[in-house]
Amino acid sequence: MARIVMKFGGTSVGDLDRIRNVAARVKREVDAGHQVAVVVSAMAGTTNQLVKWCQDLSPLHDAREYDVVVATGEQVTIGLVAIALQAIGVEARSWQGWQVPIVTDNAHGKARVEGIEGAELIRRMEEGQVPVVAGFQGIETTRNRVTTLGRGGSDLSAVALAAALKADRCDIYTDVDGVYTTDPRIVPRAKKLERISYEEMLELASVGAKVLQTRSVELAMKEGVRVQVLSSFEDKPGSLVVDEDEIMEKPIVSGIAYSRDEAKVTLRRLPDRPGVAARVFGPLSAANVNVDMIVQNIGADGSTDMTFTVGRADLPRAQDILNKAKDELGFEALVSDPEVAKISVVGIGMRTHAGVASTMFKALAEKGINIQVISTSEIKVSVLVASDYTELAVRALHTAYGLDA
Repeated sequence: MARIVMKFGGTSVGDLDRIRNVAARVKREVDAGHQVAVVVSAMAGTTNQLVKWCQDLSPLHDAREYDVVVATGEQVTIGLVAIALQAIGVEARSWQGWQVPIVTDNAHGKARVEGIEGAELIRRMEEGQVPVVAGFQGIETTRNRVTTLGRGGSDLSAVALAAALKADRCDIYTDVDGVYTTDPRIVPRAKKLERISYEEMLELASVGAKVLQTRSVELAMKEGVRVQVLSSFEDKPGSLVVDEDEIMEKPIVSGIAYSRDEAKVTLRRLPDRPGVAARVFGPLSAANVNVDMIVQNIGADGSTDMTFTVGRADLPRAQDILNKAKDELGFEALVSDPEVAKISVVGIGMRTHAGVASTMFKALAEKGINIQVISTSEIKVSVLVASDYTELAVRALHTAYGLDA
């Protein structure tokens, strides 16, 4: 007997037939003798509509009231899933975030989980009941206000609940049947990975892979929660996200990820003096503009060109902040380019193998793709290229590293 958390995303509960399918999958695990807790998202499209209503009423809406509105999608789904389970003979009860409780900080709209009281849920599960818990939401206890965890937060809810319940596994059911070496829509020969390490999955998620939310992978790695990615619609083996020690053969490269949500900013002829980087990036950080790739070229005349990337949605804010500080910073011109893409090669085998970066650079050069910016970590190499070359770059690198099935 195992204790399992089963999480179902918005497409998995998109209509009543799909909710019945979810109930049948849960019943199968219960009938096998497992203790099961379920975490669900709002029905597909619901959260987008709720967010739009808030933005249409007021672009600068109160984040606390925003959370009250957008958390309602999951309340509907947990009730419907509990009813569907009861209809096929499974004892079930719905739980909102505040009822568990899932305690968070007070950063409304992007709250962080601070703790989960799992004792009552464990007691119910041991008695044969299936708790159906609302993903994406929690409560900050200082003011007893509902909070939400940010988009994709139901993955985080599921992993946090699995850690609190000391579950053997957290199964994430979605509209894909696992983690692939790259996007199968771009490379039909992409292979599904049987196992992938937390670190690799974290890098892939952070550079554009949409399979799991980045914060959920961080928490899974920290708490040692084994995560399995499965399809809601097909009975196929999924992909396990596990500790590196559970992977026998460590591939040099496990996957190729891409992100089109990037924009490049260059400050021309910035005075080259101590503290200039702090004066550039400090105000951006204060405005919650995340800076990613950075490159700096030093000129012979005491000036420097500084290039960095931000999220495409943050580009107008970054431009506004830097232009207002132009006199203080002393740069000659600000040049921006939103038509760029970040392409990343990820693999734990990079730690012990040389030549990974040179293979990347050679493969892109052979396709006539110019590299604008480069950044590296222990198990990742990322480059910035013109967005028109995204698919060509991904296909070329997938072949260059021998990942084609």
